[in-house]
Amino acid sequence: MEDFCSFLHSPACFIQCGRKHSMDELLKPVSRPRSFKTSRTIVALILREMQTTYGRNAGGYLWAILNPVGALAMFVLVIAVGLRIRTPGLGTNFPLFYATGYLPLQLTLTTISKVAGSLNYSKPLLNYPGVQYTDAIIARFVLNFITQCVVGVIIFVGIHVLWDLNTIRNLPAIVASFVLAAFVGLGIGVLNCFLFSVSSMWQSTWGILTRPLFLLSCIFFIFEDVPSQYQDGLWWNPLIHVVGLMRRGFYATYEAPYVSIVYLVSVSLICMTLGLLFLNRFHLSILNR
Repeated sequence: MEDFCSFLHSPACFIQCGRKHSMDELLKPVSRPRSFKTSRTIVALILREMQTTYGRNAGGYLWAILNPVGALAMFVLVIAVGLRIRTPGLGTNFPLFYATGYLPLQLTLTTISKVAGSLNYSKPLLNYPGVQYTDAIIARFVLNFITQCVVGVIIFVGIHVLWDLNTIRNLPAIVASFVLAAFVGLGIGVLNCFLFSVSSMWQSTWGILTRPLFLLSCIFFIFEDVPSQYQDGLWWNPLIHVVGLMRRGFYATYEAPYVSIVYLVSVSLICMTLGLLFLNRFHLSILNR
């Protein structure tokens, strides 16, 4: 027995084993890296946000869906019933007209806000080597997009049921509006993720700059009703285009010729590229501040 043990520790044994197995195989660790590591990290981050953000409220994640639905319902009730504003710029139903403007706006702004706060929200977890800053951005974007899409479906179905509407829907235009609104929010949000992290003044300035968007994004009127001398300047607002796409999807006679998908994609890609370049260069210094 002692001779056998000594043989196992002898160079001869090692040489004989080397004939069957290479050095890399002998030194290869037992544990293997997990497949789909990034996707599992993103799912874990999504579940974490659902727990920490919505788990503290009564109703949990359900409240995140019912809150904007209730807010929109109360606003429509005040405008359409209390103030008796019932003649929209398109069609005859004010709740549908307002929802087609409000939902793309809400999707874009909430996406910008969620993505811009990704580093600060997940900062404790980003110190782990398995978690990248892009995982935090994607997780917040995906969760917000799913939430806002569910809100949109509930609102549109509810309006059609309550007012017994029979609209001719252009589904590709509706989907394109949701997707492009989220894409614009992602691009601007990634850039703001860097800018918010390095300048608290820009964060305050951004809040001031976005307040007029509720009135400057054609929520209560259509782009064609804007005086011609202001249309050229208003056209550069990306929200005008996503709102126009949404209304093209619900109003068969509304073509919205001013909508430019190329412009929306360009704005999103430019902002996202700049944001990723800066984050890739400075995210470690931001996390160590």
